[in-house]
Amino acid sequence: MDPDTARARAQAAFRKEEQAREGAKAWLEYEAESRATQEKTARLRALRLAKEAADKGASKKPRAR
Repeated sequence: MDPDTARARAQAAFRKEEQAREGAKAWLEYEAESRATQEKTARLRALRLAKEAADKGASKKPRAR
């Protein structure tokens, strides 16, 4: 095998490994962002439901005249 062919194969293998590492890193970032969005949505939903319950409870109290 001549040195140029060996070098080309080594570079191709390196690029393939690097692409795999970058893909794994991108996937982890995607999952972390997705998890953060789900947690934020759950927190905001809980706040909204608590506010709606408080508003509903306040509207049922009889008003003093």
